[in-house]
Amino acid sequence: MKAIHKIAFALLAGLIGLTTACDDDNSANPTLKTSSSFTLNTPTAAENTVYDLEHVKNVELTCVQPDYGFSAATVYAVQVSLDNDFATEGKFITLPTTYPKAQMEVDASEIAVAQTTLAVKKGVKEDKFPLTSKLYVRLRAALTSGKGEVYSNVISINARTHFALTPAAVPSTMNVIGSTKGIGEWNWAGSVPMVQTWAKDGTFWRILYLEAGTSMKFNAEKKFDGGEFGSSAKLVDNASAGLSDDGGNLKVANAGWYLVVIKTTAQGRDLKYTVSFEKPNVYLIGDVSVGGKWEITAENLFSVPTTADGWFVSPALAAAGEVRMCVKIEGEDWWHSEFIVLAEGEILYRGAGGDQDRSKQSAGRKVYLNFMTGKGEYK
Repeated sequence: MKAIHKIAFALLAGLIGLTTACDDDNSANPTLKTSSSFTLNTPTAAENTVYDLEHVKNVELTCVQPDYGFSAATVYAVQVSLDNDFATEGKFITLPTTYPKAQMEVDASEIAVAQTTLAVKKGVKEDKFPLTSKLYVRLRAALTSGKGEVYSNVISINARTHFALTPAAVPSTMNVIGSTKGIGEWNWAGSVPMVQTWAKDGTFWRILYLEAGTSMKFNAEKKFDGGEFGSSAKLVDNASAGLSDDGGNLKVANAGWYLVVIKTTAQGRDLKYTVSFEKPNVYLIGDVSVGGKWEITAENLFSVPTTADGWFVSPALAAAGEVRMCVKIEGEDWWHSEFIVLAEGEILYRGAGGDQDRSKQSAGRKVYLNFMTGKGEYK
């Protein structure tokens, strides 16, 4: 019996020892060591060289890998500054390409864009380029998991850049988001896309019902990414909406239906916006219209509801034929902002597309539209 107890005790001691050995085995379970910095090497010829970023393909950088206490896959990002300020947002730029090795062929075009952007922020005008200046560089390193982030020392190089920023292009999409349910309650999933005109000239429109006190913003992307704008746009109120600033948002004082029009112009690297609130006038056009004219006339104006769930109603169709409708956008032909109602009851905007397959209706019928639900019908 004692022998059995001795054997059991020996086995238990062995298991405890094995567990302890595993817990202390740093080679199997390495501990991440936090580095305070690591070394970015100054290129040998940096002091006497001006890197012409317009004519060289790459700038070579090398570094000593951070000491993590073990060999680890490391990802490096390059940061540049004109002021040797890597603490203030906007004073430095992180280049988009990252590198998996301590020897990096850094894309010269990325450096040129960063150098130009930083110079423009400092007030340097395009006619002052090409620009030669000292550029401060450091690296950010981290493990592939994102842990162990650490920064290198700062070096400087002399770089010459052309004006590397491409002109701003007007957007092809636009969305509206705001404080009320009809435009998303500040959730981009519920935001409303605006309609691009056929001209693709940065003009967008949408008929919206807005409650009193609604605040809103607009953006080409469905997210808050710094491109959104509200009261900073040039505002035009031709519909007595009562437009005002609400902490950068555009606020509407008076409830009602509005034709909201956004016009975009590109000025160098900047986009300028004009937001106009117009009367929500909708018109019949063409063979079915009163008078059968292919132009906007007052007798073909739809009636406008007073509530969000109300219907815009056309005059009775004067003749049988294909039904075409539009809103009027200043400076654009009527067909740049036309739309139809599908047989299934959906409003379909022409946008920047071609001629639509329109619905044929008999004389005497009327068109009913609700722009907030996107539904329409003939009866």
